[in-house]
Amino acid sequence: MKKHRKSAISLIMLALASVLLLSACGAGNTAPNSGSSATEQRPAASQSATKEASVELENMGVKMVFPEAPKRAITLNQHATEVMLALGLESSMVGTAYLDDSILPEYKAQYDKIPVLAKQYPSKEVFMAAAPDFAYAGWKSAFNDKNLGSREELAKQGVATYVQESSNKPGPTLEDVYQDILNIGRIFRVEDRAKKLVSSIREQVESIQTQIGTVEKAPKVFVYDSGEDKPFTAANNYLTSLIKSVKAKNIFDDVDKSFAEVSWEEVVKRNPDVIVILDYGDTSLADKEKLLLSKPALAGVEAIKNKRFVVLPLSAAAEGVRAPIALKTLASGLYPDKVK
Repeated sequence: MKKHRKSAISLIMLALASVLLLSACGAGNTAPNSGSSATEQRPAASQSATKEASVELENMGVKMVFPEAPKRAITLNQHATEVMLALGLESSMVGTAYLDDSILPEYKAQYDKIPVLAKQYPSKEVFMAAAPDFAYAGWKSAFNDKNLGSREELAKQGVATYVQESSNKPGPTLEDVYQDILNIGRIFRVEDRAKKLVSSIREQVESIQTQIGTVEKAPKVFVYDSGEDKPFTAANNYLTSLIKSVKAKNIFDDVDKSFAEVSWEEVVKRNPDVIVILDYGDTSLADKEKLLLSKPALAGVEAIKNKRFVVLPLSAAAEGVRAPIALKTLASGLYPDKVK
């Protein structure tokens, strides 16, 4: 009896052991499947987390969507190039074009690594040969039939475009320039850099304005761009905004154009205290000064009598990162006893 009981117990234990063994084997077979399923889901979740959100914005009336940051950008016009370099985006650039003068020294090392496609606007063939996915122009004239073609045509060829809006609207302000910088920051997913850059420019502008302090009577400024028989001058544009920022007045700010041809008689009538000469192009600074000083009609103008000239490179007068340079130049010329 005892032997039968022991045998029965042994058989039961053996059966239990078999069941446990089969369960363990079953668990071992299903574990990889469960683990595999979890592993497959993790990358999917990770991809979802790292996928860039589309950036949507409107530029010069064109609604744009950027599913991802451009990787092969070409800049057209110096102030657009310097915005990109100031944001540290040189690795996303495959070409530049159209300098007004020398690139800012702090960006030269970055600039020298990027191919220069043309002295002015490149041909369509040269432009497309660089295989761009984005083109950033300072002036809307870049995108016409004479130059690179319309924005619509380029979009069909896979090239998104952005035009510096502050350069192509009436009466732009520093705030408009800041918005362009912030837009480029959004497009390239470097919003923090863009905000930091705008903050830095603001601080420098405020520092210059603090140095100027109170101004009892705003100095009257005439901007001389070019022209012999009739002067070509800045009117209702960014330069007027810069002049206003240093508590002065452009004598032709009432003309409803960006730049305008006026008369020497009107310059005499408005009698500027200071003449800002834009230094660029084939006519040298010395020749421009000589012309102004030799005009008999201007002899009685305050700026001519006192030889009060402020020289501003054209690049500093463009809507980009050079606002502090332009304002410091203007302020030191207008208020030499306050701003050095």
